[in-house]
Amino acid sequence: MSKIDELIKQYCPDGIKYEELGNIGVFYGGLSGKNKDDFKDGNCKYVTYTNIYSNPALKIDIEDRVNVQYGEKQNTIQYGDVLFTGSSETPDECGFSSVVTQKTNEKIYLNSFCFGFRLNDVTLFNPLFLKHLFRSYEIRKQIAGTASGVTRFNISKKRFAKIKIPVPPLPVQEEIVRILDAFSSLEAELEAELEAELEARKKQYEYYRNKLLTFDENTTGGGRIKFMQLEEVGTFIRGNGLQKKDFTDTGVGCIHYGQIYTYYGTFAERTKSYVSNNLAEKLKKARTGDLIIATTSENVEDVGKAVAWLGNEDICISGDAFIYHHNQNPKYMSYLFQTNAFFEQKKKCITGVKVMRINDIAMSKFKFGFPPIEEQERIVAILDKFDSLVNDISEGLPAELTARRQQYEYYRNKLLTFEEAA
Repeated sequence: MSKIDELIKQYCPDGIKYEELGNIGVFYGGLSGKNKDDFKDGNCKYVTYTNIYSNPALKIDIEDRVNVQYGEKQNTIQYGDVLFTGSSETPDECGFSSVVTQKTNEKIYLNSFCFGFRLNDVTLFNPLFLKHLFRSYEIRKQIAGTASGVTRFNISKKRFAKIKIPVPPLPVQEEIVRILDAFSSLEAELEAELEAELEARKKQYEYYRNKLLTFDENTTGGGRIKFMQLEEVGTFIRGNGLQKKDFTDTGVGCIHYGQIYTYYGTFAERTKSYVSNNLAEKLKKARTGDLIIATTSENVEDVGKAVAWLGNEDICISGDAFIYHHNQNPKYMSYLFQTNAFFEQKKKCITGVKVMRINDIAMSKFKFGFPPIEEQERIVAILDKFDSLVNDISEGLPAELTARRQQYEYYRNKLLTFEEAA
C-alpha cells in the first residue's frame, strides 16, 4: 500500500469529497476599460494571457505593465488564486490554468480575456496541489465542456461554476505535491539536458549541411563541380488563386505558402490540405521532384523556404509561392535552400519591411556549385540522417522529450483520480 493510500484510509476511508467550484469560491474578471495606449509605459504589473497559458504555477517576476489610475476599480490577484484563460480557437485550449503559488506585496492585475477564481476558505487547498489538479485530464475535460463558439470559443462562467473538483485532506494533497513536484523537477532537469543536446545536434547538423553543400568556385573538384545560376538548372512558375478558405476535406492535394514554413520540412510525400476538383483545374500545379518555395513572410528566415514535393501526384500551389522545375536531385535542392550560401544571397534581394518578399527574377540569379547527381545522392543520404534525428518527432531526441512529458502526465492523472465519497 502506498503512502497516499494509507493517508486516504486514515483521513477519508469512505472516499474523497467533491465540490462544485461555485460552492467553494468566487470568480472575478480581468482588466476592463483599457485600450492599447494603457499598455504603453504602464505604472502597474499585470498578468498576461501567455503567462497563464504557459505556466501551471504563475510567474510573478514579470515586467508587463499597464496604466491603472488611483481609485480605479480593478481586480488584483492574491496568493492561492487560480487564473484562467477565457477563450481560444479550440475548446480544448480554453480555460488553461495558472495558480498563484507565491505571495507578493505588489498589486498585480489580471489581463482582459482572462478570469480568476478565489477560494472562500484559502486553507482548503495547498496552492501547489491546485497547479497540478487543474491541468489534469479529468478537470481539463470538464473545462473544455464549458466552452462554446464557432470560429473562437469562450468559457461560460455559469457552466464553469458547475465543475466538480476533489477536495482531499491536506496531508493527502501534500503527499501528492511531494511526488509530482519531485517528478516535475526530475523531468525539467532531464528535459533541459535533452534540449541542450538537441540544440547541439542542430548546430552540428547546420555545420555539416553548410559544409557538404558549399563549394569553392576557385576549385572545381577536378571539373566535377559546375557553378551555375538557378535559371541554368531550372525554371520558376508562380502559383495562383489558392486561399485557405478554399480548403476541402478531400479532393486534389494542395500546399499553401504559409504551410511551407509552419508545417512542412525538407520534403513531403502527402499534403495536409486539399481543394475541389473544379478549383484544381484553374490552379498551377507542382509535379514530383519540384521545389515549392514560399516567397513572403513577416520573418526573414521563412522567405524563400522550400519543400521538395516527392508525392506521386501533381498538387496545387497557392499564390505567394513558386514552383521550381529543375534537373537536380530534389532533396539536394531543398537542403541547398537551407544553407548559409542561400541565405546570404537572398537577404540582398528581399524587399519590404513588415511583410518581406522575394521574386523569381532575383532568385534565378543565385549561384551555387552542383556536383554530379550520384554525389548529390550521397550528400542527401548523410543529411537525411541528421534531419531525421533532429526534426522527426517519432525518432531521436524530440521523441524522448515527448516521452518524458507523457510520463509526468500519466502519473499526474493517476494520482489525481479519486474514488468519490457517497
